[in-house]
Amino acid sequence: MQINRHYLDLKDSYLFATIAKKVNAYQSANPQAKLIRLGIGDVTLPLCQEVIQALHGAVDEMAVKETFRGYAPDEQGYPFLKQAIREYYAGHGVKLEENEILVSDGAKSDLGNILDIFSEDNTVLIPDPVYPVYVDTNVMAGRKVLFMDATEENGFLPLPDRSVKADLIYICSPNNPTGAVYTREQLKEWVGYANEQGAIILYDAAYECFIQDEKLPRSIFEIEGARTCAIEFCSFSKMAGFTGTRCGYTTIPNELVRDGQSIQKLWLRRQTTKFNGVAYIVQKAALAVFTAEGQRQIKENLGYYMENARTIARAMEEMGIWFTGGEHSPYIWLKCPNGMKSWDFFDLLLEQANVVGTPGAGFGKNGEGFFRLTAFGDKQSTVEAVERMKKLLK
Repeated sequence: MQINRHYLDLKDSYLFATIAKKVNAYQSANPQAKLIRLGIGDVTLPLCQEVIQALHGAVDEMAVKETFRGYAPDEQGYPFLKQAIREYYAGHGVKLEENEILVSDGAKSDLGNILDIFSEDNTVLIPDPVYPVYVDTNVMAGRKVLFMDATEENGFLPLPDRSVKADLIYICSPNNPTGAVYTREQLKEWVGYANEQGAIILYDAAYECFIQDEKLPRSIFEIEGARTCAIEFCSFSKMAGFTGTRCGYTTIPNELVRDGQSIQKLWLRRQTTKFNGVAYIVQKAALAVFTAEGQRQIKENLGYYMENARTIARAMEEMGIWFTGGEHSPYIWLKCPNGMKSWDFFDLLLEQANVVGTPGAGFGKNGEGFFRLTAFGDKQSTVEAVERMKKLLK
């Protein structure tokens, strides 16, 4: 018996597990400290009432023989939810077929599991800094990983280098952790590069709902040519607060073909073998997100978080600290003051201001010297955290 030794190439601990360990140790030693957590990107507002009502209604259905649901007729989502997602995309000028939408338990799962259908010999191109799951899942499989530099100089939005050969390309916009957003023209460059290379873009659009400017693309399928080179991953986690409810969807166009094989059909085959679908109750809750009242209520919640983002952004401006994000993203990516290292700044904020953030070095080498704050706290705590930082860093 042998283990998958590629796991030994991973860092000993997942970034957020390391943060939790450090925070717990500090809290144990300082039980009176009132910590404010602006680190992990978990939401804090409850599910909106439209969703709660749908959950209750679906639970009641499960208690009656005539409306009880067991296995879904389709592991990839009930037609009622797929149709709602189609209409949501149509609102942004994107036309999708029902079979191109595959419902899942979240974008994170799909971003890792999609690799099952691709050869381990593929070369993967990933931005640095980056959400750790992109790197770790490929390291687990033993793939060759190339990094593109996202830096202050390019606004943390790298563009393709046509001298680099890649098979799979990860793009996240709005970006986690930097909050930067690609323009339509910039995404056109990536789509053109991918089609030239015969590569596939794995496009993480989990934060598209935070985009405020209609000129900025919310889906890569708004870009001409993307249907032959892209897969898009979306989530209800940040849009509707489903971090603990778990629902998302992956969109694969029927035109996406490699080695003479439909990528959509390969993913469908993988999912029908390894996944039994999202619970009916959760899918009914997700459907409520797309009702007129559901959209109104979740936009109120999103507005609450974006006001927190503006509060943090204004404080950075007042202190003269360089940052990206906060305008079309719940993340503020700031440059550590006085040339501090990321983990040193983490310790400073934790110990001197009792504020928890995320050190940029945890997202890659280009994250060193930077720091991520999130807007997912409650409003009062966010204001207090900002005042503590201003007092500490003045």
